[in-house]
Amino acid sequence: MEIASNFLTEIIDADIAAGLTEQIHTRFPPEPNGYLHIGSAKAIYINWSIAKKYGGKFNLRFDDTNPVREDDEYVQSIQKDIAWLTGEEPNGGVFYGSDYFETCYECALALIKDGKAFVCDLSQEEMRAQRGTLTEPGQDSPYRNRSVEENLQLFQDMRAGKFPDGSKTLRAKIDMASPNMNMRDPAIYRIVRAHHHRQGDQWCIYPLYDFAHPIQDAIEGITHSMCSIEFENHRPLYEWVVDNCPLPHHPKQREFARLNVTNTVMSKRYLRQLVFEHHVEGWDDPRMPTLCGLRRRGYTPSAILDFVQRAGIAKANSLVDIRLLEHCIREELNRTALRRMAVTEPIKLTITNYPEGKTEYFEVANNPQDENAGTRKVPFTGSLYIEKSDFAVVPPPKFQRLKPDGEVRLMGAYIVKCSEVITDENGEVTEVRCTADLETGNGMPNDGRKVRGTIHWVSAKTAVDADIYLYSDLFTLENTNDVPEGTDYLDHLNPESLKKLTGCKLEPSIADVPAGTRMQFVRMGYFIKDEEAGRFNRIVTLKDSFAKTLSK
Repeated sequence: MEIASNFLTEIIDADIAAGLTEQIHTRFPPEPNGYLHIGSAKAIYINWSIAKKYGGKFNLRFDDTNPVREDDEYVQSIQKDIAWLTGEEPNGGVFYGSDYFETCYECALALIKDGKAFVCDLSQEEMRAQRGTLTEPGQDSPYRNRSVEENLQLFQDMRAGKFPDGSKTLRAKIDMASPNMNMRDPAIYRIVRAHHHRQGDQWCIYPLYDFAHPIQDAIEGITHSMCSIEFENHRPLYEWVVDNCPLPHHPKQREFARLNVTNTVMSKRYLRQLVFEHHVEGWDDPRMPTLCGLRRRGYTPSAILDFVQRAGIAKANSLVDIRLLEHCIREELNRTALRRMAVTEPIKLTITNYPEGKTEYFEVANNPQDENAGTRKVPFTGSLYIEKSDFAVVPPPKFQRLKPDGEVRLMGAYIVKCSEVITDENGEVTEVRCTADLETGNGMPNDGRKVRGTIHWVSAKTAVDADIYLYSDLFTLENTNDVPEGTDYLDHLNPESLKKLTGCKLEPSIADVPAGTRMQFVRMGYFIKDEEAGRFNRIVTLKDSFAKTLSK
């Protein structure tokens, strides 16, 4: 799916025309402290598809400069998600920010020798207090004017582990009166004793992201470092680092708006909380906006990329309706998914005039939208299951399904007429008895009478038992970035976001399909067979009111 022209491609076109760059080289730099989500899909799509558009290279680089929460579990999940979403491995290679620790250290030494960095003894709280405000300049650290020799020795001692965690930082010496708070002598190294997932215990000092990231980009030859809009105010520091460190290449940073989606959260901190406090089944819970959750839900890479492209690439933040994502997958599955019959809340239907012990087979279309999908044979017997909602003892107005003395068409088979209703001691319907018009098996009465209703069914003799999981929005609040005062985002979790139906009855052709198969359960929605045996997850409902919105 080629990326449409946007302000980022216009920047690149101008750079190429001006002779500033030849081969475009982009990167996606996730921190391996959680699973990727649909917002990550936008960043992946932009960097990956732009590299493809210009015949360039796309790198995956793990931003593993903070060892406290990083783990190889997340590294593996990120690689799996990117391969699934793009259908290929990054053609520029897979890299780790931690592999550049020595170069970052050398750059820091160079800054110290040039008088552009100093070791500071202020605590984090003291630094924050002296930073100033948007209208008032910050205060110089009392350690700002240490000599080059003293700073070199102290920094080397920091690396040697001679000081406690948090007792010292290395700060860039820029301008405490800068109107950009990020330029007020930012910390670029801190002391942290934590086991690193790749470097082990080799280091006890770690570069901060704003310092390490431009160095990593420069080493890899990245031409355009495209990131989300919250880094726009960090761009002057990015440029300061590449301008003042001995680096082989000067990349350009540009920013785009993040992808915010209704009725969910994108903050990795919130996603971690949902998982670790067991508000959801895990990172791959189908209600989660994570890519592994969307994959388990049944979303396809093409539908997700279609959604990202339709949501647009701009600089202004916006909130995208999750119904657009649902529309994208529904539109795809309407064309591609095979149709099958499944009864989610079954009641028994007995055809009293059908020969006992007889089984016949009806040809049913696999996908009415695709003639090439062919047909299948569905077994039919005198004992069936139908949906509980397809029968009403006291039908509401315009009810066109089965009712006492009423007729209905069994999809692809006979017309039946209700002759008797069996209930339990609580008055609940347990069985509907009917007679069938056995003169025709195509659902068309011979006498010309009109039968408006058509319902689906499965044979009780051959039905497959299954559990069906119905999903809806994880949050009742549309914009979780704007939580009402006095409430927490967890207060808006949707208690109806998951409904589990047990004892469902499926036609036998479903039994042998592999996990990951997507199907339309006719009249019920689109579903995917889960890795967990006997479980089917609803991807999306059949109704698509959003399509009308798009067509206006």
